Amino acid sequence: MLFRSALPICLMRKTVSSVRQWNWPALLGWLVFALALTGFDQWTKNWIQHRLITGDVDRITDFFNLVVAYNSGAAFSFLADAGGWQRPLFAGLAIIVSLVICVIISRNSARKFLCLGLALVLSGALGNAWDRLTIGVVVDFLDFHLGSYHWPAFNVADICICCGAAIVVLAEFFGKKN
Repeated sequence: MLFRSALPICLMRKTVSSVRQWNWPALLGWLVFALALTGFDQWTKNWIQHRLITGDVDRITDFFNLVVAYNSGAAFSFLADAGGWQRPLFAGLAIIVSLVICVIISRNSARKFLCLGLALVLSGALGNAWDRLTIGVVVDFLDFHLGSYHWPAFNVADICICCGAAIVVLAEFFGKKN
């Protein structure tokens, strides 16, 4: 019982698996939303690759540039120089996380705020996984900086993951407890 009480609310459901527990219409709606965001992410990455080449900098403001950066690692280029084994690992993790998210969304469809956060994380995971599986790297292009200090470049998928994770945390802390 102690272990069960430590689980997030979204996972505290009966462990008996059955098709009847799935809310397919709700899951489909959130999947469409996630896939639309994934499509937008892919469109922006394609757009920037046709607009700039690696090394180009398009200065937009004193603190924001558009660039083309290819990341073979994870967040902040973690494991970027690991030799290539990380590509299938990160893609596989994204697929597994996506499937788990689909289960959680389906079983918690009444918790709209939680589902929104999960759908955002799902869209980001799918967008970056698509890059890894098709071109072997993730395309980043948003470059914020202060003077000579540059935050690592990122993309729309990364924004979705970060915002979605924040929403999930908020939903778990402040959401209705069933």
